[in-house]
Amino acid sequence: MTEALHVVLPGAIDDPAAPSGGNTYDRRVLTGLAAGRDVHEIAVPAAWPHPREADAAVLGRALAEIPDGAVVLLDGLVGCAVPELLEPHRDRVRLVVLVHLPLGDETGLAPAEAAELTARERRTLRAAAAVVATSSGAARRLETLHDLPAGSVRVAEPGVDPAPPAAPSPAGGRLLCVAALTPRKAQDVLVTALRSVADLPWTCTLVGALDRAPAFTDRVRDLIAAAPEPGRIRLAGTRGGSELARSYAEADLLVLPSLAETYGMVVTEALARGVPVLGTRVDGVPEALGAAADGTTPGDLVPPGDPEALAAALRRWLTDPRLRQSWRASARDRRTGLRGWDETTRRLSEVLDA
Repeated sequence: MTEALHVVLPGAIDDPAAPSGGNTYDRRVLTGLAAGRDVHEIAVPAAWPHPREADAAVLGRALAEIPDGAVVLLDGLVGCAVPELLEPHRDRVRLVVLVHLPLGDETGLAPAEAAELTARERRTLRAAAAVVATSSGAARRLETLHDLPAGSVRVAEPGVDPAPPAAPSPAGGRLLCVAALTPRKAQDVLVTALRSVADLPWTCTLVGALDRAPAFTDRVRDLIAAAPEPGRIRLAGTRGGSELARSYAEADLLVLPSLAETYGMVVTEALARGVPVLGTRVDGVPEALGAAADGTTPGDLVPPGDPEALAAALRRWLTDPRLRQSWRASARDRRTGLRGWDETTRRLSEVLDA
């Protein structure tokens, strides 16, 4: 084995009731890294990125116990929130920060809070020996946001597990959205768009945690209740494992209306089953969607926060058999070229070992 790796993580990384792309990414790459090095996890429960003083103190003590010269990988949700804890160690250990989403880019923040989080993140990234993002678009965003040298942020895209292909329905009306209900994921935009295509046959299942942003969840519930046929839109709550796999298997189209998304792991999870994707043109989503070998796209991208554009794209999908055939053929081809988690682990290892 190579030298020890110390990893700083949010405390809820393995909580099945709080799944997230960031937690999944962390666990998968740590499992891969543990095959070749001694991994020491420091998981700190707290309301990141706003820890209580006592929680921050726990992390501070743990950092002080890491031996000189060690490599420390930090999840950005934790590390970018507490630069004052990291800066004293910048010359003593090698700090590598993995940013899943810039802290200030979370939707719904007050301007002053977003500015404060961005300033704290900038201090952390400038104290780090290396910074890793989950897509090229996210890397460019970090470089621009924090005035980092172009090309300095490394990229380790999420992997995806192989999965059996879904069996599409002829009309393509089984719509699926997989994301926690939060303003950034913009399910309100999706429900508004669906109300505009109520004359067409479809059902839509929203899979994702309902407790992350209660006021937003209430807004989505109200929009559903006001729809012409509210029973066609289902809030399914959190799903994982075989239950989530079944949701993908029964879907014709994944719809991801996010306002910001550094990659969009659900995009490749759908493509792994040959399910096309209708997403938004933000950050890393175009990279996740990709293209088939012949250059065709396995779905489409619309501007974020635009229910009219989303409704128009849904109408095209639901009324044009040739379009459905084209997207499905492209998704089946894209399915064969997706990268696994071993490639993600390899790329991250290169940064850790540099």
